[in-house]
Amino acid sequence: MKKNLFLQFGFQSFINEAVEELGFYEPTEIQKKMIPLILKGQSAIGQSQTGTGKTHSYLLPIIEKVDAASEQVQAVITAPTRELAQQIYQEVLKITKDTEIVSRCYIGGTDKQRTIEKLKHQPHIVVGTPGRINDLVKDQALFVHTAKLLVIDEADLMLDMGFIEDVDQIAAKMPEKLQMLVFSATIPEKLKPFLKKYMENPQYAHVEPEQLSAKNIEHVIVPLKSRDKTNMLYNILVEINPYLGIVFTNTKQKADEVADSLIAKGLKVGRIHGDLSPRERKKMMKQIRNLDYQYIVATDLAARGIDIEGVSHIINYELPQDLDFYVHRSGRTARAGNSGIAFTIYTPSDEDALNRLEKLGISFSHRDIKKGEWSELPPLNKRKNRQKSNVDEIDEKAKSLVRKPKSVKPGYKKKMKYKMDQIKKRERRIKNRNK
Repeated sequence: MKKNLFLQFGFQSFINEAVEELGFYEPTEIQKKMIPLILKGQSAIGQSQTGTGKTHSYLLPIIEKVDAASEQVQAVITAPTRELAQQIYQEVLKITKDTEIVSRCYIGGTDKQRTIEKLKHQPHIVVGTPGRINDLVKDQALFVHTAKLLVIDEADLMLDMGFIEDVDQIAAKMPEKLQMLVFSATIPEKLKPFLKKYMENPQYAHVEPEQLSAKNIEHVIVPLKSRDKTNMLYNILVEINPYLGIVFTNTKQKADEVADSLIAKGLKVGRIHGDLSPRERKKMMKQIRNLDYQYIVATDLAARGIDIEGVSHIINYELPQDLDFYVHRSGRTARAGNSGIAFTIYTPSDEDALNRLEKLGISFSHRDIKKGEWSELPPLNKRKNRQKSNVDEIDEKAKSLVRKPKSVKPGYKKKMKYKMDQIKKRERRIKNRNK
């Protein structure tokens, strides 16, 4: 039997049993760093990429600290999307089953009045989206002034989606000596004033990824050339035949346009973006989990705010404007030890972004697809390097053949340049002929 290394933290027996049921035996790096800090009551900032086990790095110590005998809110966990809040809540339920610890999830798109009626008894742990939690606090239905711990998950996404003001209002109602835990893939400058307001000398746990992208993800780039992009996307999807594939676009409008086009071609396609109503999103997530769709077209909401199991392929219909999101997108596949493939359809205008990703350590395979057949292409930079070396070679030859005259006369530089240009033209013609 495997040795459970979570025993080192001294958790109660029900937590250790839940950890084993979840199949966890060795804490991840972020868990090793964050759990002791949280147990000591310290405020902390955890920075790590997706899939590093950060959710359990705060859930386990929070649940350990809950006093089930006290009918008060003791911890508030905020997430930027309803789906992520639901996922965190489900993990809380898995750990606290067969205990007297009460947790509740409060998100938009649910009956607020019914929620208020049920709040005659306050839960120990609150999970939810900042807007709904703040509404319940303002209505004096949810009492967060007793909670000594606040979690802000995916803080940079929270900032992007405009929810930091709600979080600020919730935090303002909580005790002055508040233990705040912030988790974020990046710490943007605009987030720092908020952190400074509530966190005095926080501990900082930064987990550097071994690689920018997981080892078991293959990255493939495919040139668009002069072809129709949606037709090409269709050809790729049909050829790879994924277990579950997510196609990423940069805007909601483009997501709808691409989804409609693929549906018209006969594919079973779901969609996820911010314009779906709460009911539509809930229904869509249920259908995705039931594997009603083989393909999903999504915006970056699905790259960070939603966890979808079983994704075998990622296809970037467009490269994200923020290249950090390339990592978040590709990180939707190859989870829990599985492998995955991330395809990107690119145009010449994308080559600079692809070069930057390569410099950050992502290695791309370069392929093309024609009539359902894949072919290998030379590396993206090889063509440029070859062209550059040819130019350098011709320049050197021209310089060696045109010497500076011993006695110079006015206009000699112009004459030298003219001779060199003539030689370069001749050499280029010869090279092209030889090709």
